[in-house]
Amino acid sequence: APFSVGALIELTKPQAHYLGTVLRLNAGGELRIFNGQSGEWRAQISQLSRKGGSLNVVEQLRSPHKTPDIWLVFAPVRKHRMAFIFEKATELGVSEFHPVVTQRTQFPKINYDKTHLQIIEAAEQTERLDIPVLCEAQKLEQVLDNWPSGRRLYFADEAGKTLPAMEAFQNEQAQSAAILIGPEGGFSDNERELLRLQKFVTPISLGPRILRADTAALSTLSLWQSVNGDW
Repeated sequence: APFSVGALIELTKPQAHYLGTVLRLNAGGELRIFNGQSGEWRAQISQLSRKGGSLNVVEQLRSPHKTPDIWLVFAPVRKHRMAFIFEKATELGVSEFHPVVTQRTQFPKINYDKTHLQIIEAAEQTERLDIPVLCEAQKLEQVLDNWPSGRRLYFADEAGKTLPAMEAFQNEQAQSAAILIGPEGGFSDNERELLRLQKFVTPISLGPRILRADTAALSTLSLWQSVNGDW
């Protein structure tokens, strides 16, 4: 919903339940709200019941703030590890999630509705004012065929001779970038060869140890943020 001073925002049933039952707020209570576009606003509860309610928008507290232009492209993994990736990568400032199906992907299914709620909760926790985009899963070949011009793709290659991730980030200083993390079994030889043929791809190393997919994703994001992000 659009925000403006005096605007009335209708609450969904789950939102009303959270405010009334979990936070134990009543009509007249105040809270901070955001919609992913208009920054942060102060609002007052106009009415609240088990079935719904409404908020009265009072004033803007913070203007919209854009997060760094970094995508996370990753092969889906087990549910609990994938939930961890979505939550922590949101906290680390990822702007878009791009699930990719590779030859060794074992868990390609994603519950998009549940995942979207997890992403919103992580955004609330870290007080970021936008919501990362969650894209539909695609095969690796489709992702590469439709790759946008001007965006550098950093490919975590555990089997090749490559530059350390930090050194690659410092050398290229790519402000529009993406990080590609493979499945638990790693990329196949054919996939690694295909990736290395792309002019927009930079292979990187994450050190001498083989990292789990969730550890690799968050470590690489942290390194990129320290060089090109808003840390």
